[in-house]
Amino acid sequence: MKYKDYYSALGLERGATEDQIKKAYRRLAHKFHPDVSKEPDAEARFKEIAEAYQTLKDPEKRAAYDQLGTHPPGEDFQPPPSWQQQYSSAPFSGEDLNLDLSDLFAHLRGEARRGPRGAMRGRDFEVAVPITIDEAYHGTQIELDLNMPEYDGEGQPRRVPHAFTARVPKGATDGQRLRVPGKGGKGINGGPDGDLYLNISLRPHPLYRANGHDLYLDLPLAPWEAALGTSVEVPSPGGMLRLKVPAGTQAGRQLRLPGRGLPKPREGQGDLYAIVQIVLPSVITEPERALYQQLAAASAFDPRAHFAAEAGHAR
Repeated sequence: MKYKDYYSALGLERGATEDQIKKAYRRLAHKFHPDVSKEPDAEARFKEIAEAYQTLKDPEKRAAYDQLGTHPPGEDFQPPPSWQQQYSSAPFSGEDLNLDLSDLFAHLRGEARRGPRGAMRGRDFEVAVPITIDEAYHGTQIELDLNMPEYDGEGQPRRVPHAFTARVPKGATDGQRLRVPGKGGKGINGGPDGDLYLNISLRPHPLYRANGHDLYLDLPLAPWEAALGTSVEVPSPGGMLRLKVPAGTQAGRQLRLPGRGLPKPREGQGDLYAIVQIVLPSVITEPERALYQQLAAASAFDPRAHFAAEAGHAR
């Protein structure tokens, strides 16, 4: 996950008091609220300020955040395992700000922007969803069994199990964030339910590596296949393919099979790249050894000829 410096967002030191946090939030929210601000980055700054305040105003969330230590903003870091287990299922959300913001709006424009009295939209949640490359290629359905925090009639939080099926469309890519509307936290006092976000990751595959919608595959070739050229069958998520290898193919060359990668959202597919690896047999028979010796004697090829040239320049 990427680190966000909530204290810096509010212009505060880490030891700031609750009163200082509230005053900083109100001052900055007044300055950057999109309905009143003329700053070019007002909306992004307002969201950043709101997220920071929602975390730091709550003693429990603030304590959990402080456990993460300090990191440069935007740096990828790994929270402690105990922190992940306790808090990863309930990420911080700006939705809890509705009641505080309504007071601010009333101050700014003389009226509160709310639906039914006391109505609050439910929180948004995120869940990690690892899938296979085959599932990304064909699309899949996943069964989710989550424990989400809800509030009872007395306003006390509790964990409630939610089980449902979600559809991951074909062509989902590593790092993609899919929204499932209305499957987040329950709204309060008639407010709408929040959303659930699926953070897609691709499981490691024994053959393929994914980069967006493109796939990469190591292609082992015998030395004579690379030298003379050949036609080989290679696997793809859609089935076996015939690939022509040109004569004189070097190790590391990428042979492209267009349109054989992962499907794209609207139309078309990414590409499949076969990366050539020259592989020697692990056991050589005596007749094979004799043929290698004949080749060594007959060939004038020197794969290290550039060594001498470079050494000469260095003198």
